[in-house]
Amino acid sequence: MDAVGAGKLAKYAMRVEDSQGRRHAEPAHPYRNDFERDRDRIIHARAFRRLENKTQVFTRRYSDHFRTRLTHTLEVAQISRTVAKALGLNTDLVEALALAHDIGHPPFGHAGEEVLDRLMQEHGERFDHNLHALRIVENFEQKYLDFPGLNLTFEVREGIVKHSRDYDAAKHPELREYRLDEQPTLEAQLIDAADEIAYNCADLDDGYEAKLLTLTRMRDELPLFERLYRPVEKKDGAAPEKLRFNEALKRLLDALVTDLIASTRERLVQAGVASVQEVRAHRARLVGLSGALARENRRLKEFLSAQLYSHPNLRAERKKITNALERLFQHFLERPRSLPSSYHAKTAEEPLHRIVCDYIAGMTDSYLIQQYGQYVGE
Repeated sequence: MDAVGAGKLAKYAMRVEDSQGRRHAEPAHPYRNDFERDRDRIIHARAFRRLENKTQVFTRRYSDHFRTRLTHTLEVAQISRTVAKALGLNTDLVEALALAHDIGHPPFGHAGEEVLDRLMQEHGERFDHNLHALRIVENFEQKYLDFPGLNLTFEVREGIVKHSRDYDAAKHPELREYRLDEQPTLEAQLIDAADEIAYNCADLDDGYEAKLLTLTRMRDELPLFERLYRPVEKKDGAAPEKLRFNEALKRLLDALVTDLIASTRERLVQAGVASVQEVRAHRARLVGLSGALARENRRLKEFLSAQLYSHPNLRAERKKITNALERLFQHFLERPRSLPSSYHAKTAEEPLHRIVCDYIAGMTDSYLIQQYGQYVGE
């Protein structure tokens, strides 16, 4: 299965020269194209740096060896680049999107997001990490004299919004510029698939390392893992269990990525798409696993949900975290003057609950705990 060719873009790839451009015009850079500049702006953003201290699944209390939201993001970028190159997609755009895909996540992973969403619903709104990421790159990052935000290209902003879900134009009129009635580019579609492969394999690894998942249970309940593990055991049965597990996990990652490339390539051929416009007009997304591997991947997700994410050890910690986040949110609603002055000033323009949500969503894990201790405590 050969790549399209080093540096050669397929007809359905998004070319940087065809970009819809930036909100605010800027002169061309002498040796970086616009998607490369977007990638670099994301890397240098404060929101990107904060991912280092935001939970993926395990908090720092467990170990410094487990994934953080930042290291997960780097793994997604690596997988995405590999797949993009094999399919002839624009690797610069893919990398920018991969690096930006999680910058809107609040502290403490999905548990933090669920609490913020529930609290915002009490005020008739929602919290959505994709839309929060858009607010970050459009407004919160203040680095330039000539414009607010990072002034990213349309395709990167569109991919931040649409890479993992579709939005109803009637319910989200504020997003109308992002062509909600069309499919995103293949580069954006790829991010969601790569993200899922990355976290499924990583969570098996971290769960095993934390001794919350056992090799026996994985072999018993995950047929795909067992099929990949069996030849490893046959060939290297005397090797330490951890190394045998590592080899099987490496084969699992390779199997999923290889299938993603092959299955997507087959869909593209069957659909006959030969341009970005045809990708956008297609009835469904075109990037994805084959039917058989998609079912295996679903089984893997169900296994992780039942055996890892719902594990009593993680549930107990999640309860403490969500309680702290909820009480801190309530504190700022009741005492808005304890917000930083820059946030308090915004209450003249936006509802207080939105300002509080934005402030907490931007916190790292450790800063949330510090703020909770300072303002709420026990």
